[in-house]
Order: sequence, then structure tokens, then C-alpha cells
Amino acid sequence: MGSYFSSFFRRKDVDHLFREMHAGERLNRRLGAVSLMALGIGATIGTGLYVQTGLVANRLAGPSIVLSLLLAAVGCGFAALCYSELASMVPVAGSAYTYAYATLGELVAWIIGWDLILEYALGSSAVAAGWSNYFDDVLRHTLGIAIDPRLQAAPWEFDVESKAFTLKQVLMPDGQMAQAWFNLPAIAITAIITVILVIGIRESAGVNAAVVVLNVGVILTVIGLGVWYINPDNYHPFLHEKHGWRGVPEGAGKMFFAYIGFDSISTNAEEARRPQRDLPIGIMGALFICTILYIGAAAVLTGVLPYQQIDVKAPMAAALHARGLTFAGTLVSLGVLAGMTSSLLVGNLSQPRILLAMSRDGLLPRGLFAAIHPRFRTPWKSTILVGVFVALGASLAPLEFLADLVSIGTLFAFVVVSAAVWIMRVTNPGATRPFRVPWIPFVSTMGIAINGSMIYFLGPDNWIRLLVWLVIGLVIYFGYSRRHSNLRARSSEASGTG
Repeated sequence: MGSYFSSFFRRKDVDHLFREMHAGERLNRRLGAVSLMALGIGATIGTGLYVQTGLVANRLAGPSIVLSLLLAAVGCGFAALCYSELASMVPVAGSAYTYAYATLGELVAWIIGWDLILEYALGSSAVAAGWSNYFDDVLRHTLGIAIDPRLQAAPWEFDVESKAFTLKQVLMPDGQMAQAWFNLPAIAITAIITVILVIGIRESAGVNAAVVVLNVGVILTVIGLGVWYINPDNYHPFLHEKHGWRGVPEGAGKMFFAYIGFDSISTNAEEARRPQRDLPIGIMGALFICTILYIGAAAVLTGVLPYQQIDVKAPMAAALHARGLTFAGTLVSLGVLAGMTSSLLVGNLSQPRILLAMSRDGLLPRGLFAAIHPRFRTPWKSTILVGVFVALGASLAPLEFLADLVSIGTLFAFVVVSAAVWIMRVTNPGATRPFRVPWIPFVSTMGIAINGSMIYFLGPDNWIRLLVWLVIGLVIYFGYSRRHSNLRARSSEASGTG
């Protein structure tokens, strides 16, 4: 019985991971530190900045949202340091899944891998659905083209208060209400992104880098214009009148959604040219740049308008429009599209790499998820499958419901990574560490504590949804993955029971 339970915690030897790097079909190493940093920024800046900022400022934190952003960044920073050490040690595809396999064992690795599917796939679905709304806005204000409302909404909507699904009704141009069909622009953008990703990582990185430059330029322009319209009186009171200081940590839990993405750099470790050097630079650089941009944008937003008047759907554009900056408002809408496009690209880029790592270990069917295109050298089958899943979610599921499921999965992964680097120091102290996290175990402890506490502020509904998702994953693990595990097969052969 003891050996049965201990089998769930079989760990992959670090030396074996390095041998795997040079065996079989491998991905091309084409990404440098700048490309990796751009991937992280592209995945991070998007819905969180352009939507969540207004919601948190208006309903929870007021001008103190800058403290919420800083607190969330600190939690991410501790996790980022841990990601950097483990990614430089084990520069293979898989991110937190691979790290958990090497430190905490197979069952925990499966849970984390399944959890990352929740983060990336549903996160991309939420981004694609949000992209559709801004795409329609740009078409209306620049070209005067209106998309049929029935083709721009999911057929259901989710009521946050009652936690119930109802049929979605949309307003037609003739003033009549009609049943929504599906979100066509979300399907279209997902299909385009999928084709780009199948063609190759170099092309994907090039497109993303161009979009990131445009997006960051737009944000800097907005900050530069908005700062001239700041009214210092809008910063008083600094705390939200209803929530006070409690709004700061609650806001941090909500604003954490804005930081989801920088960890996607580690999922592309196998494609880094010099992973031991480039991965830490890319991870920490992306987090630092995003934090500066977030705090600057939030400070301008809450200075331009009293937080009670901030629009919760399109806060940046609405604030500029309120001050007569019509051109800047349109520019923001274009920036939103750029940010969401790059975020969707990196999310759909990262998910197949997680599936690739899991299939190489036998936990998922290798013929499907580990198939590398003979010409483009990309995991093309899983990329297409992810694209189909994301398109279905974005076109048929309500945006609010999708967004609620994403943050808790990422926080859970961050907690595990923070613990894993500490465990690895104890269990394998002699391993080569090109990048070493300073002040272990302090950094690990803070990563666990801060990110774990933010899970609390996401509420019991999200806890239950995460639990249901994990139960489904465990059914798959015990039904397929455990029996097909490569590590289990090797253990059986070594013990003579295979």
C-alpha cells in the first residue's frame, strides 16, 4: 500500500530532463532575451489593463488602485524569481508543470498541468471575446460599419449576482430584441492567430514584437496626454469611501488578472537560444515593464476622473473622451486591439507547449499532442486543437464567466512554483543553477504567502469552480495518464514488475 501511494509522487530526475532535451523531435531554438520579453509583455498587457483597471478603481480601491497593482506585482515578483531559477535549470517546454514533476512528483505535476490548461485556454477565450467588442467599436467609429449584433455575442449570458445562465438578447438596429447566435469576430481572430502559430515560432515572435511595440507606444501616449488633465482633487479620498484599506488587497486579488502572462515565457524555454541567460532576463524584464506601465496608466486614470465616474467597460478610452480627447480615445481602442491580439497570440502559443510536455511524459496521447510539423517544426496538431477550443469558448461562453475562472488557476500555479524552488534546493542542492534566487527560503515563503492570500480574495465561487476542474482532471489522470506514464513504465522495468 505504501508503494502504491508513493508512486503518485515519483519525480523526474533533473539529469533525465536534460537528456530529454537532446532526444526525439525538438523545437527550434530561435528566441533571444528581447523576443522572450516581448512575448511576456504581449501576453500580459491586454484585458487586465484596459478593462479590469476601471472596475477595480470604481468598485473597490479608488485611487489606491496603484497600491493594489503594486501588491499584485510584488506577489508576481517573488514567483517570477522562482520561475527564473527553475526555468534556467530546466530549459524545456512545460513551465510549472515540468518544475512540479521534478520536485513534487507526478500527481502534483498533472494537477498543475491541468490547471495551466485552465489558465491559458480559458484565458485566451476570454481575450478573444473581449477583442470582438473592441473590434466592433473600431469599425463603427472609423469605417461606419456595424456587425450584426447576433453575430457578436455568445448565446448565453452569466449573471454574476445570481450565478445563473440566461439566454442572451441583443438590440437590433430596428430597435427589436433578438436572440444572440455566436461571436463571429472571436472565431475569426482565433483562426488567424492559429494559422500564424502553425507556420512557426519565428513568424509568431515577429508579429508579437511588432504588436507589443505598438501597444506600449499607445499606452505611453495615453499617459503623456492624460497627465496634463490630472486634477489632484481626484486623488482625495485616496481610499475607496466604502471599502477603505480593505479595498487594497481585494483590488490586488482582482488586478492579478492583469499580470497573467509573464509566466508564459517559461513555457517557451525549449525555443530560447540561451535559456540560462535569456529566460531570467525575459521574465523579470517583462514583469518590470508591465508594472511601470500599469501604475502609470492607473494613476492617470484616477487623476483625470473621480473614481466614482470611471467607466467600468472601457475606462481608458472613456476617460479621454470625457476630456475631449477624441483622437486619443480612438487610439486607445486601437491599442486595446493590439494588446489583446498579442495576448491571444502568446496564450495560444503557450498552451500547446504545456500539452507537448505532458504528452512526452505519456500523460496525454503522444501522437496528437507531441506531433511536430515536419516543415514548420511546431506542435501543429495541438495548436489547431487549442485554436478550436478557444474559438468555441469565445464564441459560445459569456466573457464574465470565462474571466472568473482564470486568475485562481494562475495563482495556484505560482504558489506551487514558489514552493518547488525551495524543495529543489533541499532535494538537489548540487544541481547547476545558472540563475539563483537570492534569500531562499524567504523569497519562496513570500511567494507562497502573498499569492496564496490573493486566492482568498477571489471568493468561494472560484474555489468551487477550480475544485470541479481539478476533479475532472483527476478522472482523466486515473483513467488514462497514470497507466500510460513513461516514468511509471521505467519504474516498473527497474523493479522487474513491468
